[in-house]
Amino acid sequence: MATALKIRKDDVVQVITGKDRGKRGKVLEAKPRERRVVVENLNIAKEHRRPRALRNPSRMGSPQVVPGGIYDLAAPLPVSNVMLVCPVCDRATRVGFEFREAKDGQIKVRVCKRADCREVVDR
Repeated sequence: MATALKIRKDDVVQVITGKDRGKRGKVLEAKPRERRVVVENLNIAKEHRRPRALRNPSRMGSPQVVPGGIYDLAAPLPVSNVMLVCPVCDRATRVGFEFREAKDGQIKVRVCKRADCREVVDR
Protein backbone atom coordinates (compact mmCIF):
# COMPACT_ATOMS: atom_id res chain seq x y z
CA MET A 1 0.00 0.00 0.00
CA ALA A 2 1.51 3.30 -1.11
CA THR A 3 1.35 6.13 1.37
CA ALA A 4 2.32 9.71 0.79
CA LEU A 5 5.77 10.75 1.96
CA LYS A 6 6.40 14.01 3.76
CA ILE A 7 9.60 14.36 1.72
CA ARG A 8 9.41 15.11 -1.98
CA LYS A 9 11.70 15.36 -4.97
CA ASP A 10 14.04 18.42 -4.94
CA ASP A 11 13.80 18.82 -1.13
CA VAL A 12 17.05 19.30 0.79
CA VAL A 13 17.38 16.64 3.49
CA GLN A 14 19.86 15.78 6.24
CA VAL A 15 20.80 12.19 7.07
CA ILE A 16 20.22 11.48 10.76
CA THR A 17 21.63 7.96 11.04
CA GLY A 18 24.05 5.68 9.24
CA LYS A 19 27.44 6.13 7.60
CA ASP A 20 26.51 9.52 6.11
CA ARG A 21 25.06 10.99 9.33
CA GLY A 22 25.03 14.80 9.35
CA LYS A 23 25.44 15.21 5.60
CA ARG A 24 22.94 17.11 3.48
CA GLY A 25 21.80 16.53 -0.06
CA LYS A 26 19.02 17.06 -2.56
CA VAL A 27 16.39 14.37 -3.10
CA LEU A 28 16.69 13.04 -6.65
CA GLU A 29 13.87 10.52 -6.44
CA ALA A 30 11.16 9.59 -3.94
CA LYS A 31 9.82 6.02 -3.88
CA PRO A 32 6.65 6.03 -1.73
CA ARG A 33 5.83 2.35 -2.29
CA GLU A 34 9.22 1.32 -0.91
CA ARG A 35 9.32 4.17 1.68
CA ARG A 36 12.75 5.18 0.37
CA VAL A 37 14.41 8.25 -1.14
CA VAL A 38 17.48 8.63 -3.35
CA VAL A 39 19.69 11.51 -2.19
CA GLU A 40 22.31 13.15 -4.40
CA ASN A 41 25.90 12.08 -3.55
CA LEU A 42 24.88 10.16 -0.40
CA ASN A 43 24.74 6.41 0.33
CA ILE A 44 27.05 5.71 -2.61
CA ALA A 45 27.22 2.10 -3.83
CA LYS A 46 29.58 0.72 -6.46
CA GLU A 47 28.20 -1.10 -9.49
CA HIS A 48 30.32 -3.19 -11.84
CA ARG A 49 29.26 -2.96 -15.48
CA ARG A 50 30.37 -5.00 -18.43
CA PRO A 51 31.24 -3.34 -21.73
CA ARG A 52 28.45 -3.83 -24.24
CA ALA A 53 27.91 -3.06 -27.90
CA LEU A 54 25.21 -0.67 -29.03
CA ARG A 55 22.65 -1.96 -31.49
CA ASN A 56 22.65 -0.22 -34.88
CA PRO A 57 24.69 2.79 -33.76
CA SER A 58 24.92 4.33 -37.22
CA ARG A 59 25.12 1.25 -39.46
CA MET A 60 28.56 2.40 -40.59
CA GLY A 61 31.93 0.97 -39.65
CA SER A 62 32.64 -1.00 -36.49
CA PRO A 63 30.08 -1.29 -33.67
CA GLN A 64 30.25 1.29 -30.91
CA VAL A 65 30.86 0.03 -27.39
CA VAL A 66 29.63 1.43 -24.09
CA PRO A 67 32.66 1.14 -21.79
CA GLY A 68 32.54 -1.07 -18.74
CA GLY A 69 34.02 -0.39 -15.34
CA ILE A 70 33.09 0.45 -11.79
CA TYR A 71 30.42 3.15 -11.40
CA ASP A 72 29.32 5.03 -8.28
CA LEU A 73 25.55 5.16 -7.84
CA ALA A 74 23.38 6.78 -5.16
CA ALA A 75 21.48 3.96 -3.46
CA PRO A 76 18.04 4.51 -1.87
CA LEU A 77 17.86 5.43 1.83
CA PRO A 78 14.93 4.64 4.13
CA VAL A 79 12.83 7.77 4.53
CA SER A 80 13.03 7.37 8.32
CA ASN A 81 16.79 8.01 8.15
CA VAL A 82 16.45 11.52 6.73
CA MET A 83 14.93 14.80 7.94
CA LEU A 84 13.81 17.73 5.85
CA VAL A 85 15.93 20.90 6.10
CA CYS A 86 13.73 23.96 6.53
CA PRO A 87 14.59 26.56 3.87
CA VAL A 88 13.81 29.42 6.30
CA CYS A 89 15.61 28.42 9.53
CA ASP A 90 18.14 26.10 7.78
CA ARG A 91 17.80 23.32 10.39
CA ALA A 92 16.66 19.71 10.13
CA THR A 93 13.02 19.53 11.13
CA ARG A 94 9.98 17.35 11.28
CA VAL A 95 7.22 18.13 8.81
CA GLY A 96 3.67 19.10 9.70
CA PHE A 97 0.64 19.99 7.62
CA GLU A 98 -1.63 23.00 7.92
CA PHE A 99 -4.52 24.37 5.93
CA ARG A 100 -3.89 27.92 4.75
CA GLU A 101 -6.24 30.34 3.04
CA ALA A 102 -5.67 30.96 -0.65
CA LYS A 103 -7.55 32.82 -3.35
CA ASP A 104 -9.27 29.61 -4.46
CA GLY A 105 -10.14 28.30 -0.97
CA GLN A 106 -8.02 26.36 1.48
CA ILE A 107 -4.80 24.60 0.50
CA LYS A 108 -2.82 22.02 2.44
CA VAL A 109 0.84 23.02 2.90
CA ARG A 110 3.86 21.51 4.60
CA VAL A 111 5.22 23.50 7.55
CA CYS A 112 8.34 23.41 9.72
CA LYS A 113 7.54 21.96 13.17
CA ARG A 114 10.18 24.02 15.02
CA ALA A 115 8.50 26.14 17.70
CA ASP A 116 10.38 29.31 16.72
CA CYS A 117 9.87 28.89 12.95
CA ARG A 118 6.51 27.37 11.87
CA GLU A 119 7.11 28.65 8.31
CA VAL A 120 5.77 27.11 5.09
CA VAL A 121 8.25 24.68 3.52
CA ASP A 122 6.63 24.63 0.06
CA ARG A 123 7.78 27.57 -2.03
